[in-house]
Amino acid sequence: MTIIIIDYGAGNIANVMKAIASTGLSAKLSHDSSEILAADGVVLPGVGAYGAAMSALKERHLIGPLQAYAKSGKPLLGVCLGMQLLFERSTEFGETAGLGIIPGDVVTLPQQQGYKVPQMGWNQNQVRQLNPITSTLNDTYTYFVHSFYVQTAPKYIAATVDYGQIEIPSVVVNDSGNVIGAQFHPEKSGKDGLLVWQSFKEMVDDK
Repeated sequence: MTIIIIDYGAGNIANVMKAIASTGLSAKLSHDSSEILAADGVVLPGVGAYGAAMSALKERHLIGPLQAYAKSGKPLLGVCLGMQLLFERSTEFGETAGLGIIPGDVVTLPQQQGYKVPQMGWNQNQVRQLNPITSTLNDTYTYFVHSFYVQTAPKYIAATVDYGQIEIPSVVVNDSGNVIGAQFHPEKSGKDGLLVWQSFKEMVDDK
């Protein structure tokens, strides 16, 4: 089984690769479209700004292959900014079109008394629908660092966390169930985060 981590200049790749390797899977960093389309599973990581990330994906001719891979039925996991890129658009620094794999928008976290932006630290997940990634997540704490969050229809929301008055989707899923996004960083979330990577491995094994 081969897992491709999308190579477009995103940070924190070493930790992602180490976490995936801990499950026994072989992970490779690549921006080669043929390798991506042939992969057993794909991980789209990301930190930083939405517009810069989409520009990097476009420059490396990765938008079409990612959209095609999502339609293939094979597992694709977006992490943090990588999750947000799965959606149709973001309002960060103006409007930027995303991959459009899942309907919805990425908008700024509003200022709330007693709650800092970005959300940075541990927060407790509440599962809204079961899928391979959420099967071990209910009531568990995972690690978040983000200033923007996804607004989408309930059917695409698999888990949430509360941040003040805002219910933030922490895990999202597409209609087919093969594309899943995690707003938190599984590779920074201790043993519960490692279980997320193990669940992703099981998704790959099942395909």
